[in-house]
Amino acid sequence: MKKKKPENVEEYIEQLPQIAQAKIKELRAILKSLAPDAKEGLKWGKPVFESKTILFAYSAHKSHLSFIPTGPALKPFEKELTGFETKKDSVQFLFENPIPENLIRKIAEYRKKEVEEKGAKWYY
Repeated sequence: MKKKKPENVEEYIEQLPQIAQAKIKELRAILKSLAPDAKEGLKWGKPVFESKTILFAYSAHKSHLSFIPTGPALKPFEKELTGFETKKDSVQFLFENPIPENLIRKIAEYRKKEVEEKGAKWYY
């Protein structure tokens, strides 16, 4: 039976395996605490937080979470990200490891400031 396409963040999370649900709820709570007034929704099938533009997206996969704050928001943290798999606009966190809350907070705060104070845009 094919899964129904989620229509909101809660449905997206409910369709995930238990380990992914626990980890993504943890990531979501961190991001929500940093952007409490941001609107949550789905874009490209991924949960996002938006204010003037998309602040960040995130998603769950077979063995990891992806946190997607855009490449420019990751650039200042390259040294701190050396132990993680990174892509152009995202960083991956394996389910088997604790979520690096302090690092996520720093990156998310940086991205939020860039959007709110400098007008940074989203590109994907």
